[in-house]
Amino acid sequence: MESDEEIDSTDRLVIKYFSLGFQQKEILAFLQILHGKTMSHRTLKRLLSRLKLFRRKDYSKIEDVAKFLENELNKSGQLHGYKWMHLRCLHNKLVVTQEVVRDLLGLLDSRGVELRRKGRLRRRQYDNKGPNYLWHVDSYDKLKQYGVCINGCIDGFSRHIIWLRAGPTASDPKVIAGYFLKGVKLIGGCPKTIRCDMGTENGTMEKIQKTLHEVFNESPTSRPCFLYGKSMHNQRIEAWWSMLRKHNAQYWMNIFQILKEDNTFDGSFLDKSLIQFCFLPLIQEELDQVCLEWNIHRIRKTRNAIAPAGRPTIMYEMPSLYGANDYLINTPPFAIEQLSLECTFIQTPCDNDFYDLCCILMEENNLTRCSDPYLTINLYVDLKNKLIPLFQ
Repeated sequence: MESDEEIDSTDRLVIKYFSLGFQQKEILAFLQILHGKTMSHRTLKRLLSRLKLFRRKDYSKIEDVAKFLENELNKSGQLHGYKWMHLRCLHNKLVVTQEVVRDLLGLLDSRGVELRRKGRLRRRQYDNKGPNYLWHVDSYDKLKQYGVCINGCIDGFSRHIIWLRAGPTASDPKVIAGYFLKGVKLIGGCPKTIRCDMGTENGTMEKIQKTLHEVFNESPTSRPCFLYGKSMHNQRIEAWWSMLRKHNAQYWMNIFQILKEDNTFDGSFLDKSLIQFCFLPLIQEELDQVCLEWNIHRIRKTRNAIAPAGRPTIMYEMPSLYGANDYLINTPPFAIEQLSLECTFIQTPCDNDFYDLCCILMEENNLTRCSDPYLTINLYVDLKNKLIPLFQ
């Protein structure tokens, strides 16, 4: 007989996985493999009914769905197709079918639907033995001219995003090492191998990876733990950048292009620092959302593909379902704490002194932050007008 506390714990887990859009068989797998809770399919259906969690009845009001979609279309959601947008609806506790989302997008964003319909993506074949066998690390430079530097890491087998960070720099080796060490701490270990492009920004991460292998790899092989190569060989992360541009980065490129066309951005230190101060928190919030949605979306089977199909987070957390092994090299917390002394962890979105100055100006002039990117442009312009006399 389960205690009330255990029942509450099970309920919370079911609600969590249901709200992420997982199917019933996937929820059962999570409960059994990750949480040691065995449950029959029939019991799960009764539990979902008791919790009033349904996919095909008690649909949300069409007006609420339309209002939500309209709000998302005013942000980077304008780049999403109906399947991705349907997943976002589920995250926000809206009960709706893909068909309804598709029809509403056709009405609310007919031009965007037509533009997405013309897009095509060709994928190369790729093979990988299991989770944490090979991580791909790279930086995305399309927003670099505006002072926004994005760095990411993807697991080669599952396509699970390990980290996706936006910061003021992607060329400082200690910053990149900080991203890496945070990922190691979150997962509890390091991968068998890391692949990167040639560049000095990866030097500290390479040293940390090699140190972890020398001390904690109990089954060393002849395979190097760190690989440098050309971008064409780092295909997993390079291919994913096109997805990021399609679903997020293009939106911010359009926003910043407005500033250039209005002659309020010229690429100076002042303008880049203001972009970082005003927009980096918003960009990171959206990157976190994209990362979550990517990790739980379903990758469809493709012809002649060697890599498995399914949800990245399931392939990463439960490789046994795909006949694969986990190659994670466990790393104790004390080692991570010690190696963190070699890293830089960004605390503010821009230069510390510039950040303090902007905070003072905002307080003196009763300026506030907001989550709307277009309204944040007003904050950018107001702060620039206050700062220009101080920089002359």
